[in-house]
Amino acid sequence: MQTAHTPTLTFYSFPLSGHAHRVALMLSLLDVPHRKVDVDLRGGEQKRPPFLALNAFGQVPVVDDGGVVVADSTAILVYLAKRYGGQAWLSEDPAGAAAVQRWLSAASGPLAIGPAAARLVTLFGAAYDVDSTLARAHALLKVMDGELAARDFLAGTTPTIADVACYAYVAHAPEGNVSLEAYPHVRAWLGRIESLPRFVPMASSPVGLLAA
Repeated sequence: MQTAHTPTLTFYSFPLSGHAHRVALMLSLLDVPHRKVDVDLRGGEQKRPPFLALNAFGQVPVVDDGGVVVADSTAILVYLAKRYGGQAWLSEDPAGAAAVQRWLSAASGPLAIGPAAARLVTLFGAAYDVDSTLARAHALLKVMDGELAARDFLAGTTPTIADVACYAYVAHAPEGNVSLEAYPHVRAWLGRIESLPRFVPMASSPVGLLAA
């Protein structure tokens, strides 16, 4: 655990990014001292040379941990778990690690093109096909709900980085017109995540099903 009074870890973020929230949540759950820098995505800061030197893909989040630069939200979760969290968040057991990786892949695949994409449509006007995006979102949630009927967390009986990777875009799915009403086990899982010590939420936006 980092104990210096001056944090050595800098976290490059954007407040409305679920990808960035994964990192914010993990840093808080692990109680890692850090300095947060919000990147002006609307102003194109992420495409300018200083930021591209940190992440050539021009995307947040990025962490710079005393000179160790890690980009990509799921890669950062792995790094933070290995650096600060130990086996509590990412098992060294082959089967346990594979179970976590399965949901990290889901976070980068079905979650990204389902609930996350649906939210991009309502929040940022992304030009995705709404019907197919909503269908993918509900297909994922149906699988999640079925699996969470048998266990408390996605990869087992305790929370892992798999849960952190999937939380934000599921919790904020209603912003993309994706109702969670039909998924009681998913809603219960969200509650368990939100009850963890040092949980931090992502700001809600009044769009989709949350529009006034």
